Parts: sequence; C-alpha cells; structure tokens
Amino acid sequence: MHSIRVRAGVLGLALMAGLSAPTTASAVETAPAASVEEQRLDGAVPREILRRSGFDAAAPALARGLSGARSYPRARQIVEREGSALWRRAVDRAQGRGPTGGDLSRDDDRPLYWARLAMTREVRTWEPGFGLSDAQRDALRDELERTSRGQTTVRLPEGGKKTKRILVTGFDPFTLDRDIRISNPSGATALALDGTVIETADGPARIETVVFPVRWQDFTDQTVERTLRPYLRKVDLFTTVSQGRVGRFDVERTNGAWRGGFADNDGIGVTGTVPVTDPASQPQWTTTTLPYAKIVAADTGRFPVYDNTEVTEIPAGGTGPVVRPDGPTPGSAARKGGGGDYLSNEIAYRATLLRDRLGLHDVLPGGHVHTPVLEFGAGNTDPASGTVTDPGFVRNRLDIIAQVRSILTVAAEAD
Repeated sequence: MHSIRVRAGVLGLALMAGLSAPTTASAVETAPAASVEEQRLDGAVPREILRRSGFDAAAPALARGLSGARSYPRARQIVEREGSALWRRAVDRAQGRGPTGGDLSRDDDRPLYWARLAMTREVRTWEPGFGLSDAQRDALRDELERTSRGQTTVRLPEGGKKTKRILVTGFDPFTLDRDIRISNPSGATALALDGTVIETADGPARIETVVFPVRWQDFTDQTVERTLRPYLRKVDLFTTVSQGRVGRFDVERTNGAWRGGFADNDGIGVTGTVPVTDPASQPQWTTTTLPYAKIVAADTGRFPVYDNTEVTEIPAGGTGPVVRPDGPTPGSAARKGGGGDYLSNEIAYRATLLRDRLGLHDVLPGGHVHTPVLEFGAGNTDPASGTVTDPGFVRNRLDIIAQVRSILTVAAEAD
C-alpha cells in the first residue's frame, strides 16, 4: 500500500534525499484551485527571473491565443503551439541563439520552469465561451506539460552507426520552499545539450533531451515510461540526470523500488513501493549498464566522479533497514537505491526497468548520473537576500553542464 502525505514549509536539501515526516493529507484539490507550485508564482523571485529573461511574455501570449479559441480542438492546437515554442525558446536561449531577453545568463533553466507554471495557470483559469469539461482542461494541461518539456520533439537520427544516438533527461528546480532561487543543473544541462552533437573517438553522437517534473503523481501516472518507451530501442545510450550531493558526481550503480516520502514540488510525500505496471514481476532492484568504471577513471572536469554502490535494504528475513556499502544482498527489499528514495532514484529505477522489460539490458548502456548540488557563490548563500544569481553560481552551473557533456562523451566511446 502507498500512503500519501502532505508536507508544509521546508522541503529539504536534495532531490536524492529520503526525508519524511509530512503531515496528514488534505482532500484532493478541485480543478479551479491553484497548485502549490502555482502559488509560488507571484513571489518577487519568480517575477524577477521571468522579467530578467524575457520569459514573462510567454503566459500572456498563451492567454491571447486562448481568448480567440472557439472550440476545444482549436484550444489544443494553441496550447501545443505555445508549449512547443516555450521549449524551443528555452533551448535556443541556452545554446546562444536569438535574443537573451534580459541579463540573466543564458545557461539558466529557471525561466522555463516559472514560465511553464504561469502558462499552466492560464490554462487552469481560462473561461472559454464554450463548454469545456474537466477532462478536456486536464488534457490541455497535459499537452502543455509534454510540449514545454521537450517530450514531443525528440528527433533522433535514422538507424545506423554513423551517428550514435543519446537520450538524456533532466528535472525541474525543487526544494523551492527552502530557497525559491534554486536552479537545477540537470534541467540546465538538458537545455544546453538538446539537439547538439558531440565528437567521440567512435564518431559523432547526437544528444536529445527531455525534462521531467518533481511530482510523485506524474511518476505514478507513468510519465517516464510514456516518454521514454518510444525511443529506448532506437538509442545507443541513455542517462537520467539529477542533482545529488555537494561537490561530486555519482554514477549510481543500483536503483531501488521504494519511495521514501520526501515532499515534492506540490508539497506531497508518498511512501511505498514504486508503482509500475505488472507489479507481480517487479524486481526490488535494477542496475546501471553505463560504463561506470571508464567514466570514473576519465578526467571529465573539476568535480570528482564516484561509482556509488551503497544502498539501504531490509535483508531477507529481516525487519529493519540496513545500509550496504557494496550493494544489495539476495532476496532483500529496497529502502534506498544509490540515489536515495526520492524521484531521482525513481526515474533511474523506472528507466532501467523499462530497458530490462524491453529486453535491452545486455545491449543498451543506461543508468543515472547525479550532479553536484548547484551552489551560489560566496556571500550569496542566504535565501532571504533575494539575489537570484551571481558569478560563482553561473560558473558552477556551466562547469556542471560541461562535465555532464564530457561524461556522455566517455560513455558513448565505451563498447
């Protein structure tokens, strides 16, 4: 069974964390109610990030389009158009194309996150001149989510070995109640690398990226499987990426089938076994097939890279959790994978389980990479300062992006 709980206030320190102690859940909100994520939109920091990037124009553009819609099919076309345009604009900005729209550095992933939420609010509050069912409004929101995350625009080269194909995933910012200024280097990496080509010793490799929300319900609704399933048979390598520990990269060796209850971006925590299709055949653990030894041995950047083998399990016949530095023991039940028991562990678990269920374990390198925590520069560590960026913050993010690119290069060269 899964228990669903709500946590208010401080959300915690890292996506990989496994903290709990939320309070009892309230009733599910009805469609007109703003989500917890949307409720943060009117704060000074989100407004500044949108203004200093030019992304404050995205939601008004969607509102203007919807105001002229006279039918649900037309509204869906408008949402698809504006969601796709937001993703393209974010990728172009990160890769140096088009206007900056303001003085925030181009590598910043936060304008995409806050602009998407502002657009989601427009869909939620829109009052059309025709009947719109709750299901149709939900479908519009889903269309906006998928298109603005790059999930509908993965463009892989045709089959063959001339150009390798790499799929990379990132995440939204999270723990926003701790520090609403937070950026997620995995999301920034996704924007910086989408559609780019890296040169490897084995020839060129094209990278395609998507971004996922930090919300338990979306994962329960199979957003990972729905997005990745069409492509895993077509790629030569995949890597899920998220923010992990301070000052280090980790290649997570083992992923666990357990949710630890840490609150997501909507303030909801969930505890229990990761829900998947066909739970009767669900394993407690999945493993990376990334070439972790070669990645760890390579000089990929200024942060050290570790092969992380630690997990937490309930041993076969046991009743309490035990930390295992060298991975799980036979017959044990998962309580934490190498990446913890939050959504970073879960995306790694789901992606590698999908790989295995497609019969690709022995032929497709794939797994999870944790980046260092993205830290602000010296003198800008107080969330109350309101200072949304600084040179050290930008340098750290750019260095993390560059090192992920180097890690992918090493992984793509390994046979």
